[in-house]
Amino acid sequence: MRMIYLSPVPWASFSQRPHHFVNWYHQQTGAPVFWIDPYPTRLLTLTDFTRKPPVADQQSVSVPPWLRVCKPRSLPIEPLRGSAVLLKRLWRNLFKEAVAFSAQGPCMICVGKPSELALQLLALIPQSPAVYDAMDDFPAFYQGLSRGAMERRQARLIRRVDTVLASSSPLRDKLLGMTDQVELARNACDMHALAPVERLDLGAKQQVLGYVGTLGRWFDWDLVIALAKANPGNRIRLIGPVFTPAPCVLPANIELLPECSHASAIAAMARFSVGLIPFKLNRLTASVDPIKYYEYRALGLPVISTRFGEMALRGQEPGVWIVDEDSDLRKTAVEALASPSDRSTVHQFRQAHLWAQRFSAINLKNGQ
Repeated sequence: MRMIYLSPVPWASFSQRPHHFVNWYHQQTGAPVFWIDPYPTRLLTLTDFTRKPPVADQQSVSVPPWLRVCKPRSLPIEPLRGSAVLLKRLWRNLFKEAVAFSAQGPCMICVGKPSELALQLLALIPQSPAVYDAMDDFPAFYQGLSRGAMERRQARLIRRVDTVLASSSPLRDKLLGMTDQVELARNACDMHALAPVERLDLGAKQQVLGYVGTLGRWFDWDLVIALAKANPGNRIRLIGPVFTPAPCVLPANIELLPECSHASAIAAMARFSVGLIPFKLNRLTASVDPIKYYEYRALGLPVISTRFGEMALRGQEPGVWIVDEDSDLRKTAVEALASPSDRSTVHQFRQAHLWAQRFSAINLKNGQ
């Protein structure tokens, strides 16, 4: 059965959950996939005009012969009342292509993010089985009018699809309040992007506690600063774009480095001694299963994390330290830095957290 996939990320980005999903689906079915790149589903904000484009990986963005990529024409007006009339005019050619693609054989529609375009396509091809792969609590990332519009679109989408996939246990529990057709399909890690296990440096290294990723409004600066003050002899290295600046002058042992490509980020992680996931506890993080966790552990790193999302359920996992505001951050860092890691454990972790295993465990109704 062929598939139309409405992605939350562009095809020409580093490989993420959507890329792995369509690759897995094609390997299972041999069927072609019609990939639709994302478009703006919220109103513009002031930060959109000052934000720099992400650093691109020096990677091939070639399109395999079984995949067709479509970039929708659009304007950032979707949350406005009546915008669908104009947007549908911009999407006329896309609709024709998608309908023609689905007419060539049985076709499934998978939606990676709620949108007016997704709802319109589902209405145009009502006979197709449909899946919503909820990789985030999307309304949580929006504000005001845009958030309300996204909540309404998500509710309409969930009523229309046959199956909802949730990327974390908290997100599954939340979506079960809207439908009973929810399956858990946690995140995983692209093991091909990592160095082979036998080449990993699992020694003491430089005793660096590190974080790679966006420093946004979910980033817990207060915790990181407290961690640095409690461990003045250790360097804390933060790598990524800063969207939410630190609330004060940083301790001397905190090192800020700019955003880098995904390949460079993976290489930087491998030089850490401990991986940090210092996220605040709020709606933004409540439903997250961070891919950073899988990357850190697949590189043999112990992890220090706050108690958010799926991480709140990992307090008993080997190599994981969950901290709260009352935690002894000196003791935690010392224990994490001293924790042993061996190649056998890393290999087992990698084998247990492959994307293909995640998707193979789900039941796509009417899929083949």
